[in-house]
Amino acid sequence: MIALLCIPPKTQILPESFKQTFTLMLDDIQDPGNLGTIIRTADWFGFDRVICSPGTVEAYNPKVVQATMGSLARIDVMYDELVPLLRDAQIPIYGALLKGTSIYQTRFGREGIVVLGNEGNGLSDEVKKLVTHQVTIPRFGQAESLNVAVSAAIFCTKIREETEESNVREIKNGE
Repeated sequence: MIALLCIPPKTQILPESFKQTFTLMLDDIQDPGNLGTIIRTADWFGFDRVICSPGTVEAYNPKVVQATMGSLARIDVMYDELVPLLRDAQIPIYGALLKGTSIYQTRFGREGIVVLGNEGNGLSDEVKKLVTHQVTIPRFGQAESLNVAVSAAIFCTKIREETEESNVREIKNGE
């Protein structure tokens, strides 16, 4: 089977576009399989877009395309410098870091940016400085690290769980 997709033109990302939603930002993700899995995961959980730093692997790399299993056609994958976007964002910025508040104790609310870092180096120092909420996925076993795509799935799960709980409360309260 063959599919022909047009690569969308680059559009400017406006700070107000971050309001009332969650956005995944990727800081120099290198592995095509990880990027493809993150895009597919974002699609599964209803995220509209993934913003990648220029150092992130190309979304149209054949291995990325294959790993998305079609989600690349439904998710806006954009490339831009993260620091200016984060600096102008006026919403919470959640950074996946080894030291921070447990994801199980973090309340994400209704909007925010989740920034995930490079497989070997984590978040760049410049991005780390702009994180307003340092969040960690606590380790209970002996593994040395957690795959960035798995981390993205855990963040997406937690965010959607809170969103669904909030929606149920609003319906019960007639809001």
